[in-house]
Amino acid sequence: MIRSMSPFFFFFACLFIISTVQSANSSSSVSITYTPKTLAKSGDSVNIQWNGIESPSDLDWLGIYSPPNSSHNKWIGYVFLSSCKNWKSGSCSIDLPLVNLRSNYEFRIFRWTDDEVDKEKYDHDHNPLPGTKHLSGKSEELGFEIGNGPQQIHLAFTDNEDEMRVIFITGDGKENYVKYGRDEGAMNKVVKTIVSRYERKDMCDAPANTSIGWRDPGFIHDGVINNLKSEKRYYYKVGSDAGGWSATHSFMSRARNSDETNAFLFGDMGTATPYSTFVRTQDESISTMKWILRDIEALGDKPAFISHIGDISYARGYSWLWDTFFTQIEPVASKVPYHVCIGNHEYDWPLQPWKPDWSSYGKDGGGECGVPYSLKFNMPGNSSSPTGTRAPATRNLFYSFDSGVVHFVYLSTETNFLPGGDQYNFIKHDLETVNRKKTPFVVVQGHRPMYTTSNENRDAPLRNRMLEHYEPLFVKNKVTLAMWGHVHRYERFCPMKNFTCGEENEALPVHVVIGMGGQDWQPIWTPRPNHPTDPIFPQPERSLYRTGEFGYTRLIATKEKLTLTFVGNHDGEPHDMVEILASGRTTKRVEDASNKLEVGKSYFSSWFMKGMGLLVIGALTGYLIGSITHARRVPSSGASWAPVKTEDA
Repeated sequence: MIRSMSPFFFFFACLFIISTVQSANSSSSVSITYTPKTLAKSGDSVNIQWNGIESPSDLDWLGIYSPPNSSHNKWIGYVFLSSCKNWKSGSCSIDLPLVNLRSNYEFRIFRWTDDEVDKEKYDHDHNPLPGTKHLSGKSEELGFEIGNGPQQIHLAFTDNEDEMRVIFITGDGKENYVKYGRDEGAMNKVVKTIVSRYERKDMCDAPANTSIGWRDPGFIHDGVINNLKSEKRYYYKVGSDAGGWSATHSFMSRARNSDETNAFLFGDMGTATPYSTFVRTQDESISTMKWILRDIEALGDKPAFISHIGDISYARGYSWLWDTFFTQIEPVASKVPYHVCIGNHEYDWPLQPWKPDWSSYGKDGGGECGVPYSLKFNMPGNSSSPTGTRAPATRNLFYSFDSGVVHFVYLSTETNFLPGGDQYNFIKHDLETVNRKKTPFVVVQGHRPMYTTSNENRDAPLRNRMLEHYEPLFVKNKVTLAMWGHVHRYERFCPMKNFTCGEENEALPVHVVIGMGGQDWQPIWTPRPNHPTDPIFPQPERSLYRTGEFGYTRLIATKEKLTLTFVGNHDGEPHDMVEILASGRTTKRVEDASNKLEVGKSYFSSWFMKGMGLLVIGALTGYLIGSITHARRVPSSGASWAPVKTEDA
């Protein structure tokens, strides 16, 4: 056969073979190693080292893959090698904390050149997605130790005050349990868990039902501990003898007939990743969890809970971000109940069953149609709405419970909230039957705000209907606070109805927007009507305090008074506060010209002086936890365009 070849053809065939061999040798000359060889638990860091990169480029990048057989363009994240200080030497290393996705990881390095940048394929922040044409090297598979028990543990209240729900994830769905007891050394009581899961075909649209967005979500275990004594500390762990047990955690049981309430409320937090991915992730969520953990530890043996009012993980169809979210909140959510209501980024999709022509519902859910949200959480009540597909019904829509002296109500702004529907009937009946002797304060929470001064016009029709149908209920039934998310800022309004502040002693709802939990996509405030392009944003009289700073709110209530404090992420300190008496009247507040809070004597006497010692200890703990967290983070991009993320201060 070779004899019949022309010399010309034979020459080019040899060149092709030599080129192929050289390309293979070039690829194999780049080595990728890592330590340790196996990770102990979800969130642990791996140190990834590479050597042998010739003529390094600032577009060279490291892809993170799970499962290892994923095709090149189906990474879960990437890091530019130029994020490493000594990258120009061709040898360097980075540390990446990795979440256990119940499958192994593999790392690959690619060469990417300027002329191959495809500006039609870009990420959520309009940066071009890295190219995968030139593979330089790949690592062996990295896994997690077997037998360390389940992961992603979080708590929730049930409809019964003497119970606590415990939810967690396993990879195989086999029988798992909750062991618990009053003594850490004698957790002799055992509760079996119920198992559920969802499949790729349950997702409603892309990317959730595509090979890029879908990863196996594992099995969801749900166990309920009952017959708990009021306001006592219980120790627990989850797992099985066959699969291993988790570390021991503890919680304070729900307080019955208590004269005090402690809660932490925010919306739109999301999760942080140590790499870039297809959508923006939320670095500020690290600080939000850090400071809340500090405050929870400062409370000691006082019960508390979390309220996260919509836009939970911002996974938007990329399922591993749910795993990242639950791993990130576990240090808090394994200590106190973590309560949620649904937001547009959990649910909205083009074919959702309830989509009036005036609505602004779009594709914000990334094709998840509420399925992960509905199964990974299990809130009190039995509210649900059919999806109209094979997917399970959407749950956790509206419910309520008492915590100490406050009655908390949750509603859905994403499903039917109009009169005549199940939700409206529930909210109306619930508000009309609150026992104000037991719970003199009522706090209603939903995702999209009824009031905001942000320049956000798409939701105006929805807000108008909320104002028409729900504000009369709130005013008539003397709702204390109405808390909203969706707008990624903090804003507190005067006690008001129909955009008008009430008289001095008039008991009207105080609306507060608390969507500043972590998402950094910030709207502007509403400009002057005749000057829409000038950067001047008058603050209406009804808006008493507003800021673009990230953070959370801290609610403390007694029989006499409810105090809501906005804590800023940059320093963990109070920046705004309102006090509301049981009569519904707000106390006087003194704010200086720079819009910063002057904390009055009543605040010091009612909370600050009593808790100062505990807070100092808690702050030190929070600082250490935060330092460790930040020390593990690596800049996500060293490319020539502006990166999505920057290091937290």
